[in-house]
Order: sequence, then C-alpha cells, then structure tokens
Amino acid sequence: MRLFLSAIIVSISSSINAQQLFMPRDIKAAYKNETRQMDGRPGKNYWQNGASYNITLTAMPPDRNITGMETISYSNNSRDTLRVLAIKLFLNVHKPGAPRDFPAAQDYLTSGTHIDEVTVDGKKIEWEKDEAMFTVSGLPLEKPLAPGSKVQLGFKWHYEISKQSGREGMIDSTSYFFAYFYPRVAVYDDYNGWDDADFIDSREFYSDFNDYDVTIKAPANYIVWGTGTLQQPEKLLQPAILQRYKQSLLSDDFINIATKDDVMNKKVTTQNAVNEWRFTGSNLPDVAFGMSDHYLWDGGSVIVDDKTKRRASAQAAYKDEAKDYHSVARYARHSLDWFSHHWPGIAYPYEKTTIFQGFADMEYPMMANNSSFEDTSYSRFVTEHEIAHTYMPFYMGINETRYGMMDEGWATAFEYLIGIDDLGKEKATSFFKRFRVRSWINTNSSTQLIPVITPADVLTAQGFGNNIYGKAAVGYLAMKDLLGDELFKKCLHEYMDRWNGKHPMPWDFFYTFNNVSGKNLDWFWNKWFFDASYIDIAIQSVKQEGKQYILSLENIGGMTAPVNVIVNYKDGTKESFHQTPAIWEKDQKTAMVMVSAKSVVESIVLDGEIFMDANPADNIWKNK
Repeated sequence: MRLFLSAIIVSISSSINAQQLFMPRDIKAAYKNETRQMDGRPGKNYWQNGASYNITLTAMPPDRNITGMETISYSNNSRDTLRVLAIKLFLNVHKPGAPRDFPAAQDYLTSGTHIDEVTVDGKKIEWEKDEAMFTVSGLPLEKPLAPGSKVQLGFKWHYEISKQSGREGMIDSTSYFFAYFYPRVAVYDDYNGWDDADFIDSREFYSDFNDYDVTIKAPANYIVWGTGTLQQPEKLLQPAILQRYKQSLLSDDFINIATKDDVMNKKVTTQNAVNEWRFTGSNLPDVAFGMSDHYLWDGGSVIVDDKTKRRASAQAAYKDEAKDYHSVARYARHSLDWFSHHWPGIAYPYEKTTIFQGFADMEYPMMANNSSFEDTSYSRFVTEHEIAHTYMPFYMGINETRYGMMDEGWATAFEYLIGIDDLGKEKATSFFKRFRVRSWINTNSSTQLIPVITPADVLTAQGFGNNIYGKAAVGYLAMKDLLGDELFKKCLHEYMDRWNGKHPMPWDFFYTFNNVSGKNLDWFWNKWFFDASYIDIAIQSVKQEGKQYILSLENIGGMTAPVNVIVNYKDGTKESFHQTPAIWEKDQKTAMVMVSAKSVVESIVLDGEIFMDANPADNIWKNK
C-alpha cells in the first residue's frame, strides 16, 4: 500500500488576518510620497538620480602612484533642491585612523585619495579638505542644483595603490586591481536622502546607474581587463592575439587568447610606450579594472538569450602557476549559461565577465577579483557566487550597505541551486550546511539572533555575516519551497522586471511577492526577516491508530521552515515526506501530520536538510 501523508493545520493563537510588516518611518514616508506602492511596484512619483562619468586613469607599474582625471555630468531627478553634493572617496579607507571593521596592516595603509583640482560647471573651486571626513565628503554648490537640472563636475586626483590587496590594490608588483578608485557622487534617494555612510571595509556599496567612458593608460605589454566594451582592440593587440580574442567572443570552445609564450615574448600588445585601453558602458552601477604584464588570458562564450541568440563572453586572467585558474573560464562560462537558463532564469545582462586572479573574492559589474584555490571545487564555488551577484546588486540597484541580505542572500541561494547541478543534492547540501547555515544554527549567542531586516550598517561583524548570507538565503529558499518553483519564479521575475535598473528596498520585494502570488505572505516574511525566530522543530507526540500515525509537531524556534518527515520501517526501508512552510501558516505553534504506514514503523525522524534544526535531540520518535 502506498504511504499516505496529509497535514492537518491546527491554529493556536493567530488571527485570520496576517500581521502587518513593520515599517520604519523613513520607509513609510516613501509610500506616503507615492514613490513606491504597496503592491510592490515603483510609485507614480518614483525617481532616481544618475550621471555620466568620463574617466582617465594612468598607471605605470611598478610605480605605485596612480593619477586620475574625470568629468561628471550629474542629473538631479529628485523633487529636492540640492545645495551640497555628497562625494564618495572610498580609497580613504586606507588612511591611518579611518574607521574600519578590521585591523589594518602597515602594507594596507596609504595616505588615501588626494584631490588636486575640482571644478563645478567649469569654474575651479577650492576643495575643502576635512581631516575628520574619510570616505565621504561634502561638496557645497555655489548655485544650488534645482530639480530637473544638471551640474558638470571635474576632478583631478592621485593616490598610492596599497601594497596589501583587498577588494583593490596590488596583486603583485606588476599586477594591479582598480576598484572604487574614482571620486563619485553618492546616491541620493527617495527614502534615505544622501548615502553618507563611511565605507568601513566590510559593508558593501550602494550606487546609482551611470554611463561610463573609462580610459586606462598603461605601458606596453600590460593587458587591461575591465567593465564595459573594449574599444578598438585592433589598436591594442597584436594581430594573432586580436584574432584569438575576436574568435573567443563567438566560440563555444575555450581559447587561450594569450599564452605563457605570448606574454613572456611580448607578443600580446602593440608596442607603443603607452597604450590607452578604453572601455565604455551604459546603465552600470560601477566599474572595475585589472592589469598585468604576466597574466595569461583565456576566453570562450555561450548563448545566454535563446530568443535573440545573444552571446556573453567568459574570460579569465591569471598567473600560469595558479593551476585552478586554467579551468576558471570554463566555470565562468557554465555560470553564465546556468544562471541565464535556470535560476534566476533571466539572460545574463552584460556582454562578458572576467575572473581576475587576486585575493578578494569580490564581485563587480562584468568582473570578479577571486583567489586561487588548491581545491577546484572552491574555485568553482567562488566563481559562481560572484557571477550570481550580477543579478543582485547590479541588475537591481540594491543598497548593499544597509540591506546586504538583498544581494548576498540571493547570491548564496543561487550558489546552492547551481551547486545541486554541479555536485548532486547530497554533496551540495552538505557543503551549504557547513559554510552557510551551521554557524548561526549552532550558536546560542544573542548576537546571532538579530532580525535579518536590521540595517546591516548598524550590525557588529558577528551578526552581520550570518544575517546577510545564510539566514537570508535559506529564507528565500523556504519561500521557493512554499510557493513551488513555477509560482516562485513568476514572482521573482516580476520583482526583477519591476526593479531592474532601479533601487528596490526589502518591502518592494515582499509586497511584489504578495501581489504576484495573490497571497498575503506577511506571516512568512515576519518570521524570516522581522523577528528573532530560529529553526527548532520538535516531535511533541506520536499517536498510533492502527496503521495511522498522527504526529504533533511543535515549532519551538518559531521559524516557518519546511521539514522532511522520515519514516523508518523495521524491514530496513524508509520513506521521506516533505512538509512545506505552509504547516506554520498564520503563525501557529503546532501542526498535526498524519502518516498511513505501509508496514511496521521503527522510528520517525525530522530532517530539515539545509534548514538545520538547532536541537536535533527532539527530532526523533522510536516505536516501543
């Protein structure tokens, strides 16, 4: 007889109406001003600012002195008159005394960014250097910037690249990585005003969508990789290399664009004293670049959009001795293919990705700065995670500094889903539990029981990591389990369609899922994101009536998590029956599950797989 399982939902104390989601006053103001709607859509008064950046950066390794100049055309699309612009100078995090989450070694420290000249609408002004300011400074405007107006800014600056590389810096004496290197106008948005938070080298970034035209001046024999479309490669690459480069953009095969022999014998770049590598791109939240005179270069491509047959290029830049990197371009190509066709199932939006060997394991639009690993499973894992960030926060303009769970949580969830295809479910689940879940499940510390919605910029390092990675990821995966793949993907795609190229907040996500699913899911969002619940489900009692076993499950931790009911029979067989989070709907504390057994039951065990239980001791019942 086939095993029959049904869930009987018993409501304890919840009301018929789902709870309202908590909303801080600044968030409420955005809805009152109709820049956002309660159905999850941008409101009729939604706006966002943006700019066009024209940047020239000069780097002549092994000289560590970097010089830059730029013009910025900044548009004020808000309803406010701006009298001061907030300017971000991220590299001041290297200055002695700068606020940081972690201690800084001597090789990390520099004198920061030095502003040599500033112009506003062509008029030179005095840069007011404030020693009390680090990564954000105010730029007063002589003529206030009215709604619907533009201002033209000019900056000249220089800095010394740090010897110790983090998200940016020296990889070695002739390999540099440039990120956050240019003065930029901070985000001014509809709920928070100016993003004036200091960068403290752990919390990440919040950027407007801008147009970029960037030129990197580099010596002969240095290759530059970066965000955007490389302009006139025929002026930069020798004929054989150029042919391989162009072939790689159209080929399913992997091509060694620049081999060890090519690099060592100066066969790669044109032999001008200085080459100008120009990259352009539109509607981008940021740019990053890497350069080296001894890195190898691989590439291939894959169709990411089946309707248009659009291809995206997967490239890798690395030292020959990094054995894993000889396969990294393949990992990147697989990632572009899988994410485009499975989860999130939206065509990779850029023309390429380049994985550059460094130390940060950090994402940028079209770029990643990744470590080399002895175990290639880690190389694949990190490559996939960083490319997953293309969708969150780059396709969606997320405020990572405040709501890191909106990008790290999604990248971590996608990382698990692609891992199932790569490794099989059992191995992927084991890997995910070890790296993403165990640390916050196996702790009794109150620092780990902070609601996920808590702005990440006010969290200590202890609560920060778990909240934005593992807890958020399993929350999204629990919703996938609740809705089923088809409805979940429909909701996810609608959310991404509504907010692509904009600045979504968590409430925009929650309300979109409610709206598209046709369900009030606030009971779920409250437990996963707004309170201090955790996963602890217990078998409270088991009652046998003939072949029927009625389980009373108690939700001790309060989290609305799915769980498998595993029935072990005395003949050595077993069956697993999945319960979605729906058994805890309306915030109930107990649920009844009825099992019709096919033979004599030896024991019944609860197993959450990636939804790890804080107290496994009360997850088993043995038949006497």
